[in-house]
Amino acid sequence: MTKKVLLLLADGFEPLEAAGFTDVFGWAALEGNEPIELVSASFKPVLRSTFGLRVMPQAQVSELDLNDFDALAIPGGFARAGFYDEALSEPFLAVIRHFNAQDRDIASVCVASLALGAAGIIAGHRATIYHQLGGKRKDQLEQYGALFVDQAVVEDGHLISSTGPGTSVEVALRLLANLTSPQNAAHIRAKMRVPELDQEWLKRPQV
Repeated sequence: MTKKVLLLLADGFEPLEAAGFTDVFGWAALEGNEPIELVSASFKPVLRSTFGLRVMPQAQVSELDLNDFDALAIPGGFARAGFYDEALSEPFLAVIRHFNAQDRDIASVCVASLALGAAGIIAGHRATIYHQLGGKRKDQLEQYGALFVDQAVVEDGHLISSTGPGTSVEVALRLLANLTSPQNAAHIRAKMRVPELDQEWLKRPQV
């Protein structure tokens, strides 16, 4: 049976953070050991990304049955591009809550973990976020009750969070391993020529 992943895009999303999922799951669909499909969706037909790239997702959320999906993936974005206007809106948060209620895997990149917080699902969970001098985003995440961990990728139960665009491929591979198998994820890593994860880099503080 084909596993399905919903890539939920908000206006102002960062292209590289979405591309980690589209490429890893695209390769997995073509070269993987188990059938899997990624579907990109949003709340409007055309989105403008952080750096102005215009994107047409494959579907509108209203057209989909969320029960058909096994996991949710959410890239982050920039405030000045309008990311939070949509990513913290009630329709967006309702999708997150649906997947959480079903105990489905939810993977976020960079500041998308704030959407998990706003949805009320991150309290008491280990999580991370883009964190720099001043700690603005870290403080916001902790205000939602998250247990901040200063590592590149953090997994706690069915939630995966990460620190920035450079982590998107690793997050996608982690999600692929959970949905299929570690062996399949390793196979796709090798096919894509993605280096093995450096454990020192994984644990290196952001600041």
